[in-house]
Amino acid sequence: MLIIGENIHVIAQAVSTAIRERDKGVIQDLTRVQAEAGADYIDLNVGPMKRDPEENMEWLVNTVQEATDLPLSIDTMNPVAMEAGLKACKKRPLLNSASGKTDSKEQMLPLAKKYNCDVVISVMTDRGMPPDVDSKIESIMDTVAHANELGIPNEDIWVDPILLPVSTAGEGQRFAVVCLEFIRILEDVLPEIKSTVGLSNTSNGVPAELRPIINRTYMAMLGRNGLYSAIADPLDEELMSLNRGEMPQVLELIYKVMDGEEIDLSGLAEKQVEYVKTAKVLMGETLYSDAWLES
Repeated sequence: MLIIGENIHVIAQAVSTAIRERDKGVIQDLTRVQAEAGADYIDLNVGPMKRDPEENMEWLVNTVQEATDLPLSIDTMNPVAMEAGLKACKKRPLLNSASGKTDSKEQMLPLAKKYNCDVVISVMTDRGMPPDVDSKIESIMDTVAHANELGIPNEDIWVDPILLPVSTAGEGQRFAVVCLEFIRILEDVLPEIKSTVGLSNTSNGVPAELRPIINRTYMAMLGRNGLYSAIADPLDEELMSLNRGEMPQVLELIYKVMDGEEIDLSGLAEKQVEYVKTAKVLMGETLYSDAWLES
């Protein structure tokens, strides 16, 4: 699957300071290390970017493009900043992201058509987050139909089911299973559509040292079900190794959990046991707690 490097994110103090102070070094270092680690896109997540959106976004895009030839994912809720970013891109970018909300249909989707770029469309609507597979499919079909009417073909659309933290009592684990099923059937329902997720959302709220095993395991599970891309941390070497299929025994164990097979943990290495236990949490077989690896 394609990896969209997530590490240029305005929520990080170093990134927000670098944009404000026009510190190219910080931004370009983050760009280069992600590219060298194997990222396929570089995501520029600037949030609402309320102050000087055109000037700041143009500076950021140009700064990143000085350090890499990779295509960019422009990630902002501000349509003014979004257009400035798309306009500055040298390679065909990814508009990340639009949704089924009215303002997004009116402001973001026309930009995807205007700049002839790929576009991430989430399942969110004016009614909020669709709670199950059927409602997610219904909402995204409506939004895709609207995009098609604007002249945006299916092959330019990447669908995001929106991941919730698995640590959220009850709902997080249920949503993890829902999103697995949604990804599995998406291409059958909407041919030529691609898919993406903000992978790290799954591990929000999990103790910092345990977040990587959640992200890696869920990426493997989603990948088996046909996920096309993930916004993730390319600096996580084990995650990248899994994505390249370099840990076949671990992948096989994860798939067995997905298939409901019983696994004897006694003969497994410690790392393999951790992946099995984590997959069971993500499948809802084991109730989430911060001590799931210790049980």
